[in-house]
Amino acid sequence: MVRFENVGMRYGAGKEVLRGVGMRLAPGSFSFLTGPSGAGKTTLLKLIYLAERPTRGVISLFGQNIAMAKRRDLPALRRRIGVVFQDFRLIEHLSARDNVALPLRVAGARENRISGEVEELLHWVGLADHLDDKPATLSGGQQQRIAIARAVISRPSLLIADEPTGNVDDAIAQRLMRLLEELNKLGTTIVIATHNESLVARFPHTRLHLEDGQLTQTPPNVAPPTLPDTTPSA
Repeated sequence: MVRFENVGMRYGAGKEVLRGVGMRLAPGSFSFLTGPSGAGKTTLLKLIYLAERPTRGVISLFGQNIAMAKRRDLPALRRRIGVVFQDFRLIEHLSARDNVALPLRVAGARENRISGEVEELLHWVGLADHLDDKPATLSGGQQQRIAIARAVISRPSLLIADEPTGNVDDAIAQRLMRLLEELNKLGTTIVIATHNESLVARFPHTRLHLEDGQLTQTPPNVAPPTLPDTTPSA
């Protein structure tokens, strides 16, 4: 689904934000992206959803080398990717219902299908009473849930989420995670950037850890190595 080979990224003449990153994400995988602030997590996500191009290395998406892709083919690739941005990026003059419906309308879905699916999803994320509300009238947590609903409504092949539970309480965070896991079971590959260690511990998936511009990939349910017991015997 996603492959990075010796990928480096720098902005202008500054030092590399990413240095020799290599990773492979299998179709249908679920990964957390962790690391300290400033480690380059957002940059890595931008490379995955084609908002940036690397300064070196090879990125393949859906089996296609992005550097070799024709410009006219990029929109079709992007339509297979759902993105939950940290700043939501909702359209202010549209209602919650219409914000979530947008990807289906762009794809040419029929209105009778759109109406049912949008209302069902907004009900699931706890916003059934806010279908016609504009983003400016909603809390940050409510806007976050609309952004997530919009990203998953068209069942993308790949979902990228930057701190998707950062503005909601723990109960809603768990509910949203269950929604993402259900989407994953349907075949969507998911990558979630998060600082929430309790969330990572509660939902054991592959961890991609970024630090000092380099990435390590740890499979789920792998405990840290046990150090030998050096306590003197009695």
